[in-house]
Amino acid sequence: MGKWGFWRYRLAERVAGWISPGIRLSEYGRRWVGDRDFLRELEPFEGRGNTRALDRKWMLRELLKLAKEVEGDTAECGVWRGGSSWLIARGLGRTHHAFDSFEGLSEPGPSDGPHFEKGELAVSEEEFRSRLKGVENLRVYKGWIPARFPEVADRRFAFVHVDVDLARPTRESVEFFWPRLNPGGLLLLDDYGFSICPGVKEEVDACLKGPVLELPTGQGLAFKR
Repeated sequence: MGKWGFWRYRLAERVAGWISPGIRLSEYGRRWVGDRDFLRELEPFEGRGNTRALDRKWMLRELLKLAKEVEGDTAECGVWRGGSSWLIARGLGRTHHAFDSFEGLSEPGPSDGPHFEKGELAVSEEEFRSRLKGVENLRVYKGWIPARFPEVADRRFAFVHVDVDLARPTRESVEFFWPRLNPGGLLLLDDYGFSICPGVKEEVDACLKGPVLELPTGQGLAFKR
């Protein structure tokens, strides 16, 4: 890339700032942006043109390293196209429990703000399963949170990812899975630091009553002590 690449980046930064004054691009030269194997692996889930969530996917993949020595299954609440479940299942190789309505979002509540609507972000169960074809020990639970949580009430977990965008299902997910995380386990909250999900941080903080790290990617991270 060299100096020429840096100055092109600076030009793009200026143009982006002119078009959208509130935009903040990340620092030039981050290695993960050029990890072609990672980008190729996520392309079936994110698409070639959608790079907005790749920093969160990279962070998730890196955090999985901290759970390798922790016993227990893995779980995801809100799976969308399956990219995060793919990374979790491949990264830890445990029994992976995937929960989703496969009908999009439920009705937003008063604390959720105006950004999302009922039924948004819907992906069918068939599409999700087809994208994770070949993943062993995958268990899929179709239904509204928390209706099917009792089916895993006797399991213990090492890593749980919550990405349901709305306050109420986020709290219900945290209330169920946090007590079932083994010591050293990680709870990663995809929507914790997003202003378009205002109720999520409020509910998580009230539920955990402990430190949650707000990451620059917009995610929140809690460790089970």
